[in-house]
Amino acid sequence: MRAKQSFAWAALALLLCAAGCSVGPKYQRPSAPAPPAYSQNGRNGDWKHAKPSDAFNRGSWWSIYGDQQLNRLELRCASSNLNLVAAADAYEQAHQMVLIAKSSLYPSVGIGPSLSRSRFSRTNPLLPPNVPQTFWDFLIPISISWEPDFWGSIHRQIQSNQANAQASAADLANLRLSLQGLLATTYLQLRGVDLQAQLLRHTILADQNTLRLTRQRFTVGLDNRSDVEQAVAQLQQAQAELVDLGVQRAQQEHAIAVLIGVPATGFHLAADPLTGDPPSIPTGIPSELLQRRPDIASMERRVAAENALIGIAQAAYYPSIMLGAGGGVESDQISELMHKGSTTWVGSLSANEVIYDAGRRKAQVAAILAQRRQAVALYREQVLSAFREVEDQLSALRVLAQEEEQQQQVVRAATISTQLSDERFHHGLDNYLMVLTNQTIELQDEQVEANLLTRRMLASATLIISLGGGWNVSQLPSN
Repeated sequence: MRAKQSFAWAALALLLCAAGCSVGPKYQRPSAPAPPAYSQNGRNGDWKHAKPSDAFNRGSWWSIYGDQQLNRLELRCASSNLNLVAAADAYEQAHQMVLIAKSSLYPSVGIGPSLSRSRFSRTNPLLPPNVPQTFWDFLIPISISWEPDFWGSIHRQIQSNQANAQASAADLANLRLSLQGLLATTYLQLRGVDLQAQLLRHTILADQNTLRLTRQRFTVGLDNRSDVEQAVAQLQQAQAELVDLGVQRAQQEHAIAVLIGVPATGFHLAADPLTGDPPSIPTGIPSELLQRRPDIASMERRVAAENALIGIAQAAYYPSIMLGAGGGVESDQISELMHKGSTTWVGSLSANEVIYDAGRRKAQVAAILAQRRQAVALYREQVLSAFREVEDQLSALRVLAQEEEQQQQVVRAATISTQLSDERFHHGLDNYLMVLTNQTIELQDEQVEANLLTRRMLASATLIISLGGGWNVSQLPSN
């Protein structure tokens, strides 16, 4: 008897040791195309593994523009945007799935007390003699069941859920970055509209003065009626363009209101024309981009989740083993319920193995392997898109800076030309048509210059977003 008990305990210990084994491939982060330098400084490189880098962390990246109004709006967006609230709830769901998977590592314990009153028939032929016809049954059973993780399928499910939770956290960070980036670019566009409006207001003042002078000259016979009408048309054209900018500005204000979670009705931002130059933005080395961008981190974590599912599918080839135990106390008298003789117990060990499934498990493994390959391809595609976005904005900043420098020279020349023609007009040496032509050219050139400044600012903000803002993979939750 002792030999049999020792053998049973040894077999149980062997099974428990096997619970530490996990089938399925060990996860390795897939390689990704990380060139040694951006095209501004070098040539594209080969496929490389990402290297963690915590050196680049801008935090509140929008503060680089030194705009207090933008800083306040960004903080409101982070705390009040309803899309962010929904994404935070999605992450909480993913986090709870991790806890659900972890609970499967432990035994399930249940208790179900019952009380019954029974009566046998007097004419029951199977009723033993001296057995009460009516009796109570007091029962307090406890049941324990446990399926040990012999092949590691539960651990693999935990790993998959943890990776999915981390992907959800990265999705939340990516949405936050996208919304804050959209807020920054919309705000910069609004300030660009304010700059265009400022130019038009200056033009309107000049046109009003010119119209006044033209009317005076017409009164004394120095100009004709057509000069006056041209001056009126010039003034009204500038006023109409200013009204049209008001429509654009209102739409951008409404967009900002939604981003910070407030009704568009009644929301207003004071005019503040765009000034200055885009800030200098360090890009670092390209391989750091794999650690900075939350969308890349999300895709990589989904590869890890699919990798863990392979182990779950492969574990289906092995038998499932269930350990069970039950016990409790039972008596027909409540006073004897806790006596030693009232105890009852049972233990069980069961195993189940699928012998034939017509290739179902093989197909499941093949399907999971295909899903993992798909996730790897999507991850690499996301990396390629990220590098393209960075290169696009670097090129835009370089080209727009050169274009704006040339445009500044054009504006200076147009301003001088307008001033000279205006002086000649005041002295009666030129007609109004020459003044009108030069004023129109100067305004158009100034508008082009203002538009270039706005585009440079937008390119700088988009570059920061493409570089991941202030985010880093170190911010991912550990479980």
